[in-house]
Amino acid sequence: MTGAGQPRVTVVVVTWNGAHLLRPCLDSLAVQAVPHRVLVVDNASTDGTQQVLAGYPDVEVLRLASNTGFAGGAQAGLERAGTEYVAYLNNDATAEPGWLAGLLAPLEDDPGVGATTSRIVLASSGRINNAGGALSRWGAGYDRGYGEPDGPPYDTPVDVGFFCGGGCALRTRTARELGGFPVDFFLYYEDTDLSWRMGLAGRRIRYAPDSVAHHLHSATSDQASASFAFYNQRNQLLTLVRNAPAGLAVGAVLRFLLITAVRAVRPGREHSQRARHRVTVFGSFCRLLPRAAADRRRIGRLAISSRRDFRRRWVDG
Repeated sequence: MTGAGQPRVTVVVVTWNGAHLLRPCLDSLAVQAVPHRVLVVDNASTDGTQQVLAGYPDVEVLRLASNTGFAGGAQAGLERAGTEYVAYLNNDATAEPGWLAGLLAPLEDDPGVGATTSRIVLASSGRINNAGGALSRWGAGYDRGYGEPDGPPYDTPVDVGFFCGGGCALRTRTARELGGFPVDFFLYYEDTDLSWRMGLAGRRIRYAPDSVAHHLHSATSDQASASFAFYNQRNQLLTLVRNAPAGLAVGAVLRFLLITAVRAVRPGREHSQRARHRVTVFGSFCRLLPRAAADRRRIGRLAISSRRDFRRRWVDG
């Protein structure tokens, strides 16, 4: 709880060996118009991050004993936040001065909104990076508006299926009650998973275009790397097992196995299209499957049952 005059929001920045990125990020948070706390969750960095943070005495630092990925860092921030709202900004992003106010306005105005998500633009081009998230008909998450020019229709507030963990705000209590971020995911889809559970619980997610952040895309992770493909593919399957209609989840697993068999004969160039890589992904998925199935049972009555309802609520277009 926060007392009178105390900030009602904590902005969490998760970092790992991002000393070269932190100053612009933290400087942009220092000029926000809304009173707030800043909490940097440091995933055991070894690159001089602590020395950079020493220059920001007003920033609270939570240093973890090991690298827990974005999912673990985000959850640690959620657990530490003692404010009504918790916001997240990527360490490789900078926020415009109205970023935080734009995120909080829909939460303040409408109790049915459980989270808000920013208009994230690519720092390199000014085009849209993320205007909220959506799913393909196969259950793959994607960035709404990615690569499109900034402007209409992305200057209009609208409910979306998913928030982006790189620039968002959540009701702290709601996020905690729903289990928070799945730490096992390490990287990717942790925001999709929590967003999905918010939707199942009847909480809406609002795209807030007045909240603008500029993102150095792939500055902290290489999207052409094997690790990106691994976590992206594995966590998509885990997210579906935990949240999706049973038919969609089973279909996605069978489709993954079928494509793996095809790639054993006709391998592609990308890591995600190589049979050995896909077998590794599936092995890790199987090790985490019992826990994911238990989480699905815990979600219980919140799970939607019809594919029609799934498409209506989560698939963009």
